[in-house]
This record gives sequence, C-alpha cells and structure tokens, in this order.
Amino acid sequence: MGTPLGDFIRAKRDSTQPETLGLPDHGRRRSPGLRRSDLAARAGISVEYLTRIEQGRDRNPSVAVVNAIADALSLAPAERDHLGYLTKITGGACSGHTEPAPPPREVRPSLLATLRLLEPGVAMVTNRLGDVLAHTSGYELVTSGSGLLDADIPNLTRYVFTDPRARTYFADWDDVAAEHAFDLWRAPSIENSEWLTAELARTAGVDFTRRLHRHAVPQRGVLRLNHPTEGRLQLLREILELPADGQQLVVFHPADEQTAQSVDRLRRRPHARLRSIS
Repeated sequence: MGTPLGDFIRAKRDSTQPETLGLPDHGRRRSPGLRRSDLAARAGISVEYLTRIEQGRDRNPSVAVVNAIADALSLAPAERDHLGYLTKITGGACSGHTEPAPPPREVRPSLLATLRLLEPGVAMVTNRLGDVLAHTSGYELVTSGSGLLDADIPNLTRYVFTDPRARTYFADWDDVAAEHAFDLWRAPSIENSEWLTAELARTAGVDFTRRLHRHAVPQRGVLRLNHPTEGRLQLLREILELPADGQQLVVFHPADEQTAQSVDRLRRRPHARLRSIS
C-alpha cells in the first residue's frame, strides 16, 4: 500500500521530463517522465531504496534523503514544503502518531472584528476543509446567484466538486478544483478522512480522487468568476494564514478596472451584513 509521500514522489517523477534536468533522453520508456534509476542516481541513493519509499515500504526517510530527492527533482519552494509535510504525516502514521482533533468552526471575536474592518470589501474566513466560516457583505455580493452560500454551513470544496453550477461560476474550474483537492492534505486527518469517505469520494467519484492523489501544488493565480448579473469578475487573493486557528483570512481585490466597477455596482444594491457561521 502506498503513502502520500510515495505517491507525490512518483507523480512528480512521472511528470518530469529528463531534458528539463539536463539528462539524455534514452528513448522509449515503459512509463512517462523520469526513470527511477535516473532519480536515484541524482539523489545519491539506491534504486531499491527509492522503490521502497515510492511503494510505501519505507515511511521514515531521513531529512537528508528527503532533501536529496527534492534537489534531484528540482522542486520549487512550494513543492518542497509539500514534500516535507507529506514526510511528516507519513512518518506520523507509521509511528502511531495521535491525529489532531478536527478544527473548531467558531471564529475568534477579534478575527470577526478584523473582518468587519474590511467592509464593504470582499473577504472571508475559511479552513482547509473549505468551510466558509465568516464573510463580509462584499463576499456575499460577488457569490450571489452562484449557490455557493446556500447551505447552512457553506463549503467551497463540496460546492466545487458536487454542485454543477460551480463549473459555470468558476471560469477556471479545473484550477480551482486542483486548489481545493490539494488543500485537503493540510486538513486534520480525522475529519478529513471521515468527510472524504462519507461524502466527497462517493459523490464526486474518480475525478475528485484523481486530483487528490495528484499532489499538484496549485499556482493560485487570478480568480475568474462568472457572476450572473455582472459577467466576468477577476479577483486577486491575499491569503493570511492563521495557524493557531487552523483557518485562513482571504481578502479579494479587483484585478482590473472592469471588475472594480462591477463590484462597486453590486455594493449599491441592498445587501446583507457580515455573517459568521459556527
């Protein structure tokens, strides 16, 4: 049985072409990407050891080995961070590590006060599971008509993968889906596992599980939305991590003048106050 660490290394090796690392192309290969022997040689480890890591038979490689594999694959900083995180959770699962409790859905009063200061801007508080825990009236305006906030506890990940309207609302649905699948790796394991087994893995099917195990680190570029009355909105995102809470404060800014004007028109309409869900 594989591990998240092994899955990521294998997926990255399969997607890396030898020529990008200055290696000769040996011609036809049984699998795409970089040969296991080439990666092992670049990392200074044996092919057998690399095979054990990829197949999940060695769950506790040393920091030196993990760094050597990261160097050999020429991982970007975000990919190195993800590799380190997967090494940690893979080793923890092997050593009987006690999983953390699911995060609280309550938002601290001081964080809610901060969110109010951002009114009438577009901002929200979320967690790694995709729960929208609190949001400004501006966020409600740009998501109006999409169905995203219809649930008692709105959840972006559930919406993206199970609501057909999401594929129209998000102009770059594939990129958004990749982001939310990736973020689930940072969600607490107990709630994450129960939720995936009980809901997403069953209702979203193979498309979701394929994205989850791809371990593709998202770029998080401009968020492009198709608003039902204002048309295309383009938003930049500032994501402020709140590690102690297991939450994120996300602030959205218009990426162009047309979006700024559209958001301004939406603000002139009657709208709701800041909403907190707990």
